[in-house]
Amino acid sequence: MASTTPADTPPAPPVPGPGSRSTGRLGDKVFLGLSKGSGILLLVIMASIAVFLSYRSVIALSDNEGNFLTTFEWNTAGDPPVFGIAVLLFGTVVSSIVAMVIAVPIAVGIALFISHYAPRRVAAPLAYVVDLLAAVPSIIYGIWGALVLVPYLEGLNSWLDEFFGWTYVFEKTEIGIPRSLFTVGILLAIMILPIVTSVSREVFLQVPRMNEEAALALGATRWEVIRLSVLPFGRSGIISASMLGLGRALGETMAVATVLSPNFLVSLHLLNPGGGTFAQNIAAKFGEANEFGRDALIASGLVLFVLTLLVNGAARLIIARRKEYSGANA
Repeated sequence: MASTTPADTPPAPPVPGPGSRSTGRLGDKVFLGLSKGSGILLLVIMASIAVFLSYRSVIALSDNEGNFLTTFEWNTAGDPPVFGIAVLLFGTVVSSIVAMVIAVPIAVGIALFISHYAPRRVAAPLAYVVDLLAAVPSIIYGIWGALVLVPYLEGLNSWLDEFFGWTYVFEKTEIGIPRSLFTVGILLAIMILPIVTSVSREVFLQVPRMNEEAALALGATRWEVIRLSVLPFGRSGIISASMLGLGRALGETMAVATVLSPNFLVSLHLLNPGGGTFAQNIAAKFGEANEFGRDALIASGLVLFVLTLLVNGAARLIIARRKEYSGANA
């Protein structure tokens, strides 16, 4: 019997690495094709939306007698039609900023409590409740805001006017129910709180355990561990979570339309009734608008579409700059 030597042994077939896209199996090829097709389909849908919005916007802007960016009026039924987005852009940005200022610190505090302070028997139910809040429909938030939040904000508005009216921002110069951009900001803060909290919590849970243990071994207190190890590690994740919440705040419709008294005035008196946002204006005027009015509303929707894409794109860039937290504790 002939003996085989290592030189006579046929080489083993190459083992596909983790980065190989296909192993030649039918299932892998089908999955790869479906994945590529889904990605291409998503791009086609986004491009189709952009083209549709742009085409209808050009029709409206070609007959607009006002300046689309600076006109403080929305009269698409007039002859000639005059409309602009200055008030809508101001209201959308201001209400979203108010929401972020309120929601982000609270969300980060809740996320830190769940991930590093609360015992397991408390952290799990609390995390479930926070995630459940994200599933509540926006119209429910709107009804609650109109029936509960708005009446109870009269006392807060009076207190802010009395002690912080000197800031001009919290000076109330008009009498009326507090259906203002400040009220909208508080409601939006409640709505985006679960999103920012959930993402931040997951980021904090991915902090390498050895970093925290090393800080504790050196005599650091619990707060020093949070300040020196957890927060620096999760900074980019917090920013990304905040921008994702900002994306929802910018496009929120029914809840804003329920609690806001719209008008076309730009005022830094945030406690005065009035204001306007892109989504609220579209929801309020689309049903009664003529064909030209719908094109004008679509033009404002294009601005909101671009604004939201910019916010989400910025969030993705921040996530891409730092990926250390993904799988750190896997």
